[in-house]
Amino acid sequence: MPIQTHTLFTKQVGIQHPIICGPMYPCSNPELIAAVSESGGIGVVQPLSLMYVHGYDLREGLRKIKSLTNKPFGMNVIVEQSSKKYQQSMQRCVDIAIEEGCRFFITSLGNPKWVVDKVKRVGGIVYHDVTNRKWAEKAVECGVNGLVCVNNRAGGHAGTHSAAELFHDLSSFGLPLICAGGIGNEEEFIAALKMGYAGVQMGTRFIATKECREKPEYKEAIVSTEEKDIVLTERVTGIPLSVIRTPFVDQVGTKISPVARLLFKYPLTKKWMRMWYGFRAMQQFKNSSLHGGSSKDYWQAGKCVSSIHSVETVDEVVSRFVSAAKHNKG
Repeated sequence: MPIQTHTLFTKQVGIQHPIICGPMYPCSNPELIAAVSESGGIGVVQPLSLMYVHGYDLREGLRKIKSLTNKPFGMNVIVEQSSKKYQQSMQRCVDIAIEEGCRFFITSLGNPKWVVDKVKRVGGIVYHDVTNRKWAEKAVECGVNGLVCVNNRAGGHAGTHSAAELFHDLSSFGLPLICAGGIGNEEEFIAALKMGYAGVQMGTRFIATKECREKPEYKEAIVSTEEKDIVLTERVTGIPLSVIRTPFVDQVGTKISPVARLLFKYPLTKKWMRMWYGFRAMQQFKNSSLHGGSSKDYWQAGKCVSSIHSVETVDEVVSRFVSAAKHNKG
């Protein structure tokens, strides 16, 4: 029978199709975000990508998106508390996004309570990124509306559990769950909805689209790469990151030094190490995105690369997925 693509998630957010373009640093340019929203899914702004990589003032960037679509868009808020200055900056970002009409937020890496409080006052919706039940419990206590379940097939900082394990572990909360990781074609999209997920979040599939501003070499690497070529490296952010294996990745290895590993063990030095690795990674990915072409580029991608075979438009991707679900006879 046909798969139901109208879910509690689509109802909450006010969209047609249960598809999120996940926030990506540095890949989330305004044109990509707007194209996913215009197609009936929802694009999610990564504010540091919008401002630091693509050169927009946040309000200007949000208005650019709104000039390309009148449909809902979302914003990602990384709520970690390692820097008071960063926290204040994120609070201003949320205020600006609310003023510009954003009503869907995905929080990550910390306590989302302050975001929930701000957003619920204006009737908005907050989902939180989780990789296991421990973090899901904390997010549910804060009043989130749903959970983005990051599994072990995701790009970037992937989880450690499978999509099925996460659904089993988290469905008892009674909240809409979003499958994040491993969705590259319509069969995988249908499988996630059949499992009971209220929607999917895709990153790698949307990098390999014409609206994404990433360089052609990156997109072609996604199209030509197999799952076995996705590896986890600690050398970019200090914690495992899913990237495409290249000669450079093989040359430098995937582990941090023994000294760095020791410094990550202690609370005070861990804080500074995370800040240092984070700053360095931001600069590295920005340079790669804007200039690219270096043999030392790191290309983030998930294990769904095996099911991505061409660079398409966003509308072609979304339309194919939705059509397959509606005509499914399994």
